[in-house]
Amino acid sequence: MTNVLDETISPSPTPGRKWWRKPWIVPLGFVAVAFIAFSLPRYLTFDRAQSQVQQPEFAWHYPLLVIHVIFASIAMLTCVLQVWPWLRARYRHIHRLAGRVYVFAGVLPAGVTALAIGAITPFGPAALSSGLVMAPLWLLFTYKGYRTARERLFVDHRKWMIRSFALTMSIITNRIWAAVLAVWLGPQFDTTFMGSEKLFTYSLSGATTWLGWVIPLLIAEWWLQRDEVARRRRKARV
Repeated sequence: MTNVLDETISPSPTPGRKWWRKPWIVPLGFVAVAFIAFSLPRYLTFDRAQSQVQQPEFAWHYPLLVIHVIFASIAMLTCVLQVWPWLRARYRHIHRLAGRVYVFAGVLPAGVTALAIGAITPFGPAALSSGLVMAPLWLLFTYKGYRTARERLFVDHRKWMIRSFALTMSIITNRIWAAVLAVWLGPQFDTTFMGSEKLFTYSLSGATTWLGWVIPLLIAEWWLQRDEVARRRRKARV
């Protein structure tokens, strides 16, 4: 079964193939659009009270959070276009344009603002450290992907963009982990967390933020290594 990562920035498929031959693109696009439709509108009102993250001690936090959410949404949508093999094969100019939008109007502003707001997160030191590690990696992977594309090093370009893809979409797995851990740890509120709302929030947020991006990145690295081993075996048979 073809995996989404196997097609990400890989050599272009046969142009004659139909777009529906890669069925994973439909659920991927649906999940991305549904997530954005649920998360983005509240920030387009520019009403601080509707924000899911409140940090009243810093007046600049909310404007940066709005900027981050908007540009991260652009990154998610263009990322879906980037990994669509049919679009890449049939409309390469759109693929290149979407790539530039992904980098300069998506990841770059979203990553810089993520670093700033992550440094003052109200969710404790574990969540803070996660943001300070993840945001620079997101920017680095995307930059390397862009540079290798400019240098026409497409094998390396594919690898870096798979890593960037994993971090771009990790916000979705972040929310999944939040729901899973809330259900799992909720019954321990009065015991393990001694009835402390702050301790519970810090623990839940810390675990969620780290698991949300580390696991997708590990899966991406596993896939890249698996792909590299398969390539070496094919060369050895020649």
